[in-house]
Amino acid sequence: MSFDAFAEFRMDGHTVIITGGAQNIGAGIARTLSGAGARVMIADRNGDMAHETAANIARETGNDCRGMACDVTDAAAIDAVVKETVAAFGGISTLVNNVGWGGRQPDPAAIPEDEFLASYKLNTLSAYRMSMACLPWLEKAKNASITNSGSFSSAVPASDILPYATAKAALNQMMVSLAHMLARRVRVNSILIGTVITEGYASAGITPEMQERMMHPDNLIGHPGRPQDIANAMLWLCSPAASWVSGQTINVHGGGTVVRLFGS
Repeated sequence: MSFDAFAEFRMDGHTVIITGGAQNIGAGIARTLSGAGARVMIADRNGDMAHETAANIARETGNDCRGMACDVTDAAAIDAVVKETVAAFGGISTLVNNVGWGGRQPDPAAIPEDEFLASYKLNTLSAYRMSMACLPWLEKAKNASITNSGSFSSAVPASDILPYATAKAALNQMMVSLAHMLARRVRVNSILIGTVITEGYASAGITPEMQERMMHPDNLIGHPGRPQDIANAMLWLCSPAASWVSGQTINVHGGGTVVRLFGS
């Protein structure tokens, strides 16, 4: 029998919830985990797009992938996703807290306090709520894991997206602490994502001129990442291949050294 070096990267038998999985990086993660054999539930604020993306992925991978509407800032909506996932698949073994968004705020003196609170609620608190809602099921699963889409902006100065970067920095601390609290029961890791050009940049106030500059980022590789680059790292951290990895923040950013993501 030949040796299969990729066997432990398979996700057969795993049931995954991916928040914000209807498009951009989240959709790439959903497609990759489904392609590795997982049963996937895409939870996204845009329910119609979640259903469409899931149907496309299921046709492509041949594995069960479903979608449903979910506003992750609403505790009742989170509970509904967990209930529906368990009803459909019989449990939950893997959670990907991918939801995250933040608008550009070029003047730090003009940022409303409500912007900080809203960003914390979306980028930090929602991940905690979803993690706790899934926890009873994760604790019953083999190779249970929570993996988070963090941001490189949480670790370097990023004054033009201050509420977002601050909330993502809080996510780092919360999830590392949670990894210690859930030791031996659930693995918890985060990916610090660098510049990955997606359609979501336009809605965050990033102009075409800024996006053009971002196509030539100040990183060691010399170009921005692809959603697939993040999905590949997610597959590793979620799969049995990373069964000895927990409490880590993994940099996937081209060896980035950017200190002002959108230029001067």
